[in-house]
Amino acid sequence: MKRIFIINGHPDKQSLCNELAHKYKKGADSAGAECKLVNLADLKFKQNLSNGYRQRTDLEPDLLEMQQEILKAEHLVFVYPNWWGTYPALMKGFFDRILLPGYAFSYRENSPMVNKLLKGKSARLIVTMDTPKWYYSLFRHSPGHHSMKSGILGFCGIKPVKITSFGPVISSKESERMEWIGKAEQLGEMLK
Repeated sequence: MKRIFIINGHPDKQSLCNELAHKYKKGADSAGAECKLVNLADLKFKQNLSNGYRQRTDLEPDLLEMQQEILKAEHLVFVYPNWWGTYPALMKGFFDRILLPGYAFSYRENSPMVNKLLKGKSARLIVTMDTPKWYYSLFRHSPGHHSMKSGILGFCGIKPVKITSFGPVISSKESERMEWIGKAEQLGEMLK
């Protein structure tokens, strides 16, 4: 049985991202996976590293639980909107707070390389955007996708990271959104 941890990074639980996350879970549940879904908006934590990495900020109980869920999972699914080319501040704060040295990676002495402590896990990004996918890729060079895939998840050893983007949402019709929701459920059924 595959363990999947789904993280909805949209601050608004009435969003399309919320529907996509729940449909992915429904598909994965039907395929026999052990799934957990969390809305970052439900967690209580301070989003900023007040002292940077100079002084450790104690993790709130919700973040300690999220660290354990990530460790238990074989596959991580992040569902979020693309805002200003990347992801909401809520997600950035979440990563800043939990993907800490000693948990997600460790420094090597006298080396620019790190030990990737979350190896053996894969991930799927389900991203909504108002920018057409071709424009985001060709003219913007997909900064959010690169940040998530290599700058954050890959840095910690999580690979492969597959990306599914839906958009543009702002001009989409109900039939298109229903198609995207169906696609999210299919991805869950395929456990990808």
